[in-house]
Order: sequence, then C-alpha cells, then structure tokens
Amino acid sequence: MSKVYDSWERLVAAILNREHLRHLALCESFDTSISADFSSSFSFDDETFIAASRISSNSISRGANSVQAEYIEFEELKRATRNFRPYSVLGEGAFGHFSKGWIDENTLTASEPGLGTPVAVKMCSTEGLQGKEIKYLDRFRHPNIVKLIGYCYEGGMIMVYEFIPKGSLDRHLFRGSHDQTLAWVARIKVAVGAARALAFLHDNENPIVHRNFNTADILLDGEFNVQLNNFGLAMDGPTGSMTHVSTQVMGTFGYAAPEYIATGRLTTKCDVYGFGVVLVELLTGRKSIDKNRPINEYNLVDWATPYLRRKKNLSRIMDPKIEGQFPHKEAYTVATIALQCLSQMPEQRPRMAEVLVALEQL
Repeated sequence: MSKVYDSWERLVAAILNREHLRHLALCESFDTSISADFSSSFSFDDETFIAASRISSNSISRGANSVQAEYIEFEELKRATRNFRPYSVLGEGAFGHFSKGWIDENTLTASEPGLGTPVAVKMCSTEGLQGKEIKYLDRFRHPNIVKLIGYCYEGGMIMVYEFIPKGSLDRHLFRGSHDQTLAWVARIKVAVGAARALAFLHDNENPIVHRNFNTADILLDGEFNVQLNNFGLAMDGPTGSMTHVSTQVMGTFGYAAPEYIATGRLTTKCDVYGFGVVLVELLTGRKSIDKNRPINEYNLVDWATPYLRRKKNLSRIMDPKIEGQFPHKEAYTVATIALQCLSQMPEQRPRMAEVLVALEQL
C-alpha cells in the first residue's frame, strides 16, 4: 500500500481492511520490560494491553481544529533513511524503532543528508501502532510538544516527527558522561518546558491526560527546550461533572499515581504525580526505580521524601554531578513543589498551570 490517499477517511478505510492490524485502535501497549513490576498487583492479559480489538473511524478522526499531518510516500521515507539502515537507528521503545532521515518539508520528498528537514521516522511495532498518537498530535501544535510532520502506511504505520537533536531527558540524567551533565539552569528550563506542555494538555476545552509522563518521553532540542513525546497511551480526561475516567492501568512503573494503580481512575492529577517524580529525578539525578540501589533506595520517591521536607537535608540527596553548583533556595522551592505534586491525595495536588507559575518565578 504505497499509494497516496487523498483523504483521511480513505486511509482509515484502507487500514480497516487489514484484519491483522486490528490492534491499531487504541494502541493500549505497555513496555514489556516493566510490565512484570505490576504483575503482583494486577493481572495483565491481551485484553488489558489492547482495550479494543478494532480501529474505528471515530478513534482517529480529525478534529475541527486539526493541523492535518501529511501522508508521505513509503519510497520517499525509504530513500530519506537510506533504507532504514542500522546505523541510522536512533533507538527503540515500546511502540517501535526510530531512524533518522532528511526530507523536503514542502514537497515531502527525500533530501540529501544535511539538506532539507531532519526527521525521526518511527516504524511502529504491531504491538503498539500509533492510531491514538495521530489522533492527538494531529489535533494541535504547541512549542513544547513534538511535531508530527507526516505518516505512512505500508504493512504497518510509519510516523514522521521533527528530529530533536539532544534526545531524551533520561539519557542526559542517567546515561550521559560527567562532562555532559545538565547544569542547574538547564534543569529548571526542562522543568518549565515540561510543565508548559502538561498545562496546555490539561487546560484544553477537552482535557488530555498524557498517562505516561516520564523522563524518556521528554525530548530536548539543541537549546534544551522540551518537546513532549509519545502520546500512544494518552486519553481524553474527565469533563463537566465527571470526576474521573475509568480505564485499564497503563504507564511506566515508578511514575504512575498510587490512586490510579489502585483503582484505574484517571484524572489530570495522575500526570501531576508523574511530574513530581520527574522533579525529584532532576534534583537527585536518580531513576524513579533503580534495582541496582540498596533496597531502601530502590524507590526514589520513598527514599527521597524525608530529605525533601527539610531544607538543611536537601543537599544530601542533590545530584553529585552538579557539584554543589545550584542556588539552595531555588532547589528547596523545587523540592517543595515536588512534594505537593506527590501528595497521596490527588485533590491536594496543584494543577499544572499552578505548578508552571511557581516554576517560572525561579
């Protein structure tokens, strides 16, 4: 299926005819490397991973304010990425692997490396095809949300994003060398950018819950501006008199809000909890869950909370790679915001718009 589809409806109809890709519907996929961490509390089967078995025209239909990402020919993407050659692979996640390529954004044809627009091309896996991600990323544009340039369908969904050169936040916090350490100013910039992205999603007329907010989905451009990525698990949040949306528990262990894990009740405050975890990671340089740590330090939030509460103790858990180069007053303010976001009572957590205002004042 390498032809150009002149309407979104025709593309949907074509996908509907492909029975073996019925799981595209809600792409309720979960990273298999961490699913076992939930297995002691929940029973996960195929029904849990994929909430619906078929795609519907409503599930990925374009909204009235759609920005309409363009269909890009498979042969052009093949040329742009040099046939998806191994050296061009940027990484692989729960939803597929990425390759880097170059295209002319005006003609949507392949360009020579260094010319045109650099793009990240995701060849989606059958376990996590991105119908839902198209639904959301095709609905809006925001400076702190990754830009979907186009898509293709050739035996599976292929999505084309703006290339973000510095990669994910977790790479810089947990895998970078000492000379690549994020300075304090950059960490605050990242926190503000991520807060802006979530506040935008939550304050829409129809709120959107990211549902998988974590350091791996926070991408950084050359100036450390945030581009929030990975909307495969996103859901429309509660509106009007609704207090929550009931759904299967999905996300990344260590970032999911406790009430969501316990009940499956989803609200925007679940994202706020995940944001609090990321703030603690920015402060400490530690992963939310690290099995290589002593057992009492395995869970970052549990271990760090007592230190976050007292200003004089905070320096004991700050990322040693910063080497003490941070304003102590600012760090304590960030710690206080993190504690508020991590409240066990969701109604006591601040809105992301309030978190954003507090961070912007630093």
